Amino acid sequence: MLHFSRLKVTAVLLTTFIFCAFAVPNFFPEKTVQSWPKWAQRHLVLGLDLQGGSHILLEVDTNAVRKEKVETLRDDVRRVVRENRLGSPAAATIRGTTVEFRIREGVDAQVALTKLRELSQPLGGILSATGQRSVDVVDAGNGIIRLTPTEPSIIERIRQSVEQSIQIVERRVNELGTVEPSIQRQGLDRILVQVPGLQDPSRLKELLGKTAKLAFRLVDQTVPIDQALTGNVPAESELLKSTKAENNQPYLIEKRVVVSGEDLTDAQPGFDQRTTEPIVSFRFNNNGARRFAQITQENVGKPFAIVLDNEVISAPVIREPILGGSGQISGNFTVQAANDLAILLRAGALPAPLTIIEERTVGPGLGQDSIEKGKLASYVGSAMVIIFMFLTYGLFGLFANIAVAINVAMIFGVLSLLNATLTLPGIAGIVLTVGIAVDSNVLIYERIREEVRAGRSPIMAIDAGFTRALATILDSNITTFIAAAVLFYIGTGPVRGFAVTLGIGIITTVFTAFTLTSLIVAMWVRWWRPKTVPI
Repeated sequence: MLHFSRLKVTAVLLTTFIFCAFAVPNFFPEKTVQSWPKWAQRHLVLGLDLQGGSHILLEVDTNAVRKEKVETLRDDVRRVVRENRLGSPAAATIRGTTVEFRIREGVDAQVALTKLRELSQPLGGILSATGQRSVDVVDAGNGIIRLTPTEPSIIERIRQSVEQSIQIVERRVNELGTVEPSIQRQGLDRILVQVPGLQDPSRLKELLGKTAKLAFRLVDQTVPIDQALTGNVPAESELLKSTKAENNQPYLIEKRVVVSGEDLTDAQPGFDQRTTEPIVSFRFNNNGARRFAQITQENVGKPFAIVLDNEVISAPVIREPILGGSGQISGNFTVQAANDLAILLRAGALPAPLTIIEERTVGPGLGQDSIEKGKLASYVGSAMVIIFMFLTYGLFGLFANIAVAINVAMIFGVLSLLNATLTLPGIAGIVLTVGIAVDSNVLIYERIREEVRAGRSPIMAIDAGFTRALATILDSNITTFIAAAVLFYIGTGPVRGFAVTLGIGIITTVFTAFTLTSLIVAMWVRWWRPKTVPI
């Protein structure tokens, strides 16, 4: 183990230098680092507990998910009824959490029941083995068929909504230009958002609170608005208010969505060349462009509404067919409002509303206090370990201390390379790694002592100490790494931060405590040719 070829020495020293070099940017001001090449600008990002920021806990509106599930089921029932001529689609109505359909006279009830049961599909995933289905379909008698979404299907839909919401929230937060936001699921229906460095969460809350469901719908001109306000609203239309402050009169809008916001591929803020007012330019995918072109060709001279979260942003008149698959939204926006709307449209619509149930702002002063305490703990812990190793093992203790210092530098280098977020629990993981690192050296040195007592020569004792301690070092570090991996997999937030630094520390520990230390000892043996082992 004490023989190192030139290639091996070069590989060990080069690996050590590269990973330690990645830690260097953390010691320079941000402005200085920005002038460096892109590959050299990697550095540690301080977490919420170290630099302050915003902590927001969101809850998905499960009632809205249930309501949407039932409404979707009603629309599916109406489609099946229409396609199979089982009666009037309007006969499918919602009763609480159930859809009821009354069969038309002359229609075989068994045939209708069979057709509607096709809407009940087996649930996928883990629930597929249980035989659970998405809808319970029963004959309630008197020509009524009752369809009810099953509870497992609703829970699965809530889970999907949360997963989809996490992706959309992440895109919206990243559009703000913040650094390393943490967005994690908590429980069945909650999402934790932590944004380090963001001291004013008002704009973030506004972005996260909007569902941003955009739709293009035609304005209903069959009934005058005055009559609609008195209650004469057609069944296939609804009254929607306008977002314009000076226009308090609502619009009568058809419920049918002619083009959905899901067909948008891009949205960018800009300025109207004629009026210089802020606008949002948008572009559709192929499907959206085709439908948009068709609807504008068929309705020239008629107004159509741009609806965001059930509010009419604008209702322009279609002057000519729009065939290019792009357009613009205007609505007396401010520059920031246009930019925020573009962010919402690019990120996509939330599947369900999000409610803020907890909000905290961590001040930078508190974060700085945490950093100082973390530094103090690191310095005290490291100093005690260094003193113990030096007093116990003398010169070999000095070798171990050098390896520990390089180990810590490599940990910071790897974290910087990954642009990882350092939290207070992460600092605790680094401090723990210092103890684990010297533990490996203790195993090696105690083994060397045993070999010396057995009468072996210094070189043979040192070689045997490293060789025979390797298996024990690997066993202890592998088991600790497994524990860190489990913590990372099932943990959240601070627990993950601790697991990341601990896991990286274990890998660098095996390298520095064994490979690097053995290289240092081998070089010492080659230069000094010791007659005894100073341990």
